Amino acid sequence: MKTFAQKVRALVAKIPRGETLTYAEVARRAGNPGAYRAVGNILNKNRDPKVPCHRVVRSDGDPGGYAWGRKKKIIILKQEGAL
Repeated sequence: MKTFAQKVRALVAKIPRGETLTYAEVARRAGNPGAYRAVGNILNKNRDPKVPCHRVVRSDGDPGGYAWGRKKKIIILKQEGAL
């Protein structure tokens, strides 16, 4: 049985280039709708390039945080056509 963190990483790994999901949507799809802050904490620790954590944004449309800096997240999302 997968842990919540494993489910989150697996879901985020499947987000296509040019698309985003919200932290809340990832939490819901991973089976714990109220755990959107936990999703952020899990992704902040991610160092696997196969898990494109930059494709997860806040529910209000703001890009939110990123381990390598908010500016870099915005640049990557623009390059991918998601912003």
